[in-house]
Amino acid sequence: MKEVVITGYLRTAQTRSRPSDPSRDLFGKLRAEELLALLIPELIKRTRVEPHEIDDFIVACATGVGEQWTYGGRFPLFLANLPETVPSKFVDQQCGSSMAGIHVGFMEIATGNAEVVMIGGMEHMTRVPMGGDTISKGLLAPNPALFMKPEYKHWDMLTALSMGLTAQKLFSQTGFTRQDMDEWALRSHQLAAKARDQGFFDGEILPIEAEQADGNVKTVSSDQSVWGDTTLEGLSSLKPAFQAGHEITAGNSSPLNAGATSMMLMSKEAARLRGIRPLATVRSIGFAGVDPTIMGAGPVPASKKALAKAGLTVSDVDFWEINEAFAIVALNCIQELGIDPEKVNVMGGGTAIGHALGATGVRLVGTLARILDLKEARYGCANACVGGGQGVATIIEREAYDW
Repeated sequence: MKEVVITGYLRTAQTRSRPSDPSRDLFGKLRAEELLALLIPELIKRTRVEPHEIDDFIVACATGVGEQWTYGGRFPLFLANLPETVPSKFVDQQCGSSMAGIHVGFMEIATGNAEVVMIGGMEHMTRVPMGGDTISKGLLAPNPALFMKPEYKHWDMLTALSMGLTAQKLFSQTGFTRQDMDEWALRSHQLAAKARDQGFFDGEILPIEAEQADGNVKTVSSDQSVWGDTTLEGLSSLKPAFQAGHEITAGNSSPLNAGATSMMLMSKEAARLRGIRPLATVRSIGFAGVDPTIMGAGPVPASKKALAKAGLTVSDVDFWEINEAFAIVALNCIQELGIDPEKVNVMGGGTAIGHALGATGVRLVGTLARILDLKEARYGCANACVGGGQGVATIIEREAYDW
């Protein structure tokens, strides 16, 4: 098996999605594939790759319908002016989609079927929103048979798609409180704001010139959902977001976002020949299925599998990126795996940075690789819960390269 390295990672900032008022989204006039296509040439240049050398181009999105339908990844490929000889594919594993793209690319290279693979993740939750009109227009049609098991019969299709209710159910099975979730969300915003102000994210965000609703052009270079001035009192005052009496709020959940991510994977030999210092080596991957009504539990078994494959224990991991689709997901993973909270989401998490569904997996792994480099740490694990009841995880290692 060949060793697989990450040689480049680049993303857009994440804007705040406004499905009911697109003019308020700073990326409101740009399609998701346009955002992705802006990243590709720059990442190719930074990783010293000739476009025709890309063996596969993997596009990931959680809601690949309407304008986000990619024709098997071909639309973003052509929009970025990649050669027609570069093959492409589309991957959907909901919130884990672009991490699944990394997994596919990893396996292609590790087995000798590719040397260079590019992964792109995208989601525009203003232009292609979750649920609502998307379902009523027939663009997203879940199979009712999935929920016909006796224990799921009381869930209609819309309820089954409500991630907020699955988070509430997970919360009810833990010993955490509403204040625990709000405190974790506050921590996330504070750390993300600090990292932003210190310029950490400048190393991974490509500024985008975006035309606004009034015709003016704005440079978008920072994540728009980070509230540096938020308070615990403010978070505690928020009402339940999904159902009266519940503890899941907009404050302790990830927002709706638009954004794109990109990553370049290579065999270690291909990186050495180009004189590229890799960000990290991919050591193992993990994926698992869980009860869809507590989908937030998915990162736990996925991480256990990845750790076992890498021959590591939880204490061996220096830093974790746990996607905060909801604060309870990170808290549950910390509790179940016995993780030191100070090692988790040290630059902020999804409740602050954002969660542009199909783009998130690459962001988690890419940001983690940069944290390992900055902190001169060795091992990192990125994981995410997945709608429908799944989890994905990736373990990476920072190494010293002598070329």
